[in-house]
Amino acid sequence: AFQENEIKLLTAEIERLKNFGCLGVSPSLEGLRDENAKLKYRLNFLRKSLQEERSKAAKSMININSCLQEIFGAAIQAAYPDLENPPLVVTPSQQPKFGDYQCNSAMGITQILLKTKEQKVSPREIAEKISKNIPANECIEKVEIAGPGFINVHLRKDFVSKQLSSLLMNGVQPPAVGKRKKVVVDFSSPNIAKEMHVGHLRSTIIGESMCRLFEFAGYDVLRLNHLGDWGTQFGMLIAHLQDKFPDYLTVSPPIGDLQAFYKESKRRFDTEEEFKKRAYQCVVLLQSKNPDFIKAWELICDVSRKEFQKIYNCLDITLIERGESFYHEMMKDIVKEFEDKGFVQVDDGRKIVFVQGFPVPLTIMKSDGGFTYDTSDLAALKHRLCEEKADILIYVVDSGQSVHLQTVFAAGQMIGWYDPKVTRVAHAAFGVVLGEDKKKFKTRSGDTVRLIDLLEEGLKRAMDKLKDKERDKVVLTAEELKAAQTSVAFGCIKYADLSHNRLNDYVFSFDKMLDDRGNTAAYLLYAFTRIRAIARLANIDEQMLRKAAREEVLILDHEKEWKLGKCILRFPEILQKILEDLLLHTLCDYLYELATTFTEFYDNCYCVEKDRQSGQIVKVNMWRLLLCEATATIMAKGFDILGIKPVQRM
Repeated sequence: AFQENEIKLLTAEIERLKNFGCLGVSPSLEGLRDENAKLKYRLNFLRKSLQEERSKAAKSMININSCLQEIFGAAIQAAYPDLENPPLVVTPSQQPKFGDYQCNSAMGITQILLKTKEQKVSPREIAEKISKNIPANECIEKVEIAGPGFINVHLRKDFVSKQLSSLLMNGVQPPAVGKRKKVVVDFSSPNIAKEMHVGHLRSTIIGESMCRLFEFAGYDVLRLNHLGDWGTQFGMLIAHLQDKFPDYLTVSPPIGDLQAFYKESKRRFDTEEEFKKRAYQCVVLLQSKNPDFIKAWELICDVSRKEFQKIYNCLDITLIERGESFYHEMMKDIVKEFEDKGFVQVDDGRKIVFVQGFPVPLTIMKSDGGFTYDTSDLAALKHRLCEEKADILIYVVDSGQSVHLQTVFAAGQMIGWYDPKVTRVAHAAFGVVLGEDKKKFKTRSGDTVRLIDLLEEGLKRAMDKLKDKERDKVVLTAEELKAAQTSVAFGCIKYADLSHNRLNDYVFSFDKMLDDRGNTAAYLLYAFTRIRAIARLANIDEQMLRKAAREEVLILDHEKEWKLGKCILRFPEILQKILEDLLLHTLCDYLYELATTFTEFYDNCYCVEKDRQSGQIVKVNMWRLLLCEATATIMAKGFDILGIKPVQRM
């Protein structure tokens, strides 16, 4: 609409310039031509851009819920033009007898009319008035008023059939999001010299999936790994490195177990006074950028990076490293900015900042002149907002950091770095991983579970599961078995996390996540391979399916066909909800619902009919194979967003 309006304005401006030329009115003719040429160029660019947007919109999946909200919004506006911001509630119906969707706005409008205008009108009467004002549209077959004032909406079958055909021909295209916004996601964020443990699992998996969702929806996404790669702990690590590998500057030190190296240095720091003094000196020399100490720091960081990357490779995680050290040079300017604005107080030598609504202040400089995590987080926030120009900024960090992050965000607002009405800054908090005893997940000896050990155990258990089902004997080749193993192992670990509401703690159980019954990745992956196999076993290849998608009308006469078709088309509204609330378990619930709805359809509707005696194929119901293909297409995109890799044979 904006582009169409600008085209009208530019066209009018070109006509105005032509008239100037005809009348011979001032500016120089050359200048006039230049201006005219610029406007024409801009006009052509906008027309081309508008055509591309329209072409993309034509291929995009329609969010049916959003369409119905627009329709009912217009109907309410026409029925009650004086109402400001009337409630607009449209939801999928829970039972077929109540139609396909419901508009439940009448009850809310009743309350508003009573409070603001002292008019007592029944919800049913309001529902009738709304129904009479529904504008002409392509998606509603009929509406019915039920109960006290629910408006039951029945969709047109030809509309649903047309949308399914578009999906099959164009693939899963996201609804247009308008201006391409920039999203910065901070996730994973382990500490250098410490191994990644089960506590890093949730941030890494949830953050990756959020990035995939925003990327699919057309946003420009920056994935940041805020490594703990700076601070006083590096003093003891460098001092220990110097003692253990004195020739580290010329010979790369063979640090095999960095975790053990860290524990040794920490023990010495706590027990040896001389070592402790030297560790503090090392910190000073590191922060003053002494080349030898920078080299030692880089060596330690590189050992950690290689270990982290093994895990990121297993889980197919993509990140850009931007640790605390990246923001170190910015921190003194952060302190100065808060001082200049009059927000800094001095408390026992520390420089602190109180933020309204938060009892604990931020410490932005220690009494010894050093910076803190608060300073680092403020510097990172400012850089992401003011340099990266993020429209949306998401921190995927555990719930324990909630108060700290909300204080940092509020400080950024207070100093004027962003307006929450314009820029969205969100903490996507998550609970802890529990063992089957409902306590924090630990090893039998009470240690934190190493993430690499967890992944290796997953691979072993997935292979055991496949062998229990004798997939290794006849069904799969060695290569296919290996692909199935990694798909099931890592897919199940990811899905077990993502299928729980991230705000809650969840119990980690290999037995439950590898069960091929119920809402698990194992069940969904098996379901997906079975769906993909239906056309293959009927000797229908991709080219034949594409041809059928162009030519066949999808018949949705059977109640199970209709139920499946509608379920498939709810995908865009599911994604839209997650973009708003960042709760990925909604997608998992939807995929499970889609798989179970497909099973109902497949049990009741023959896709391929065979002779009972010979087993020969007698008839292929192509429109039903297309429904199979549409289901698999949506499931594949859902898996991709969750970071799960399905296989063709399992």
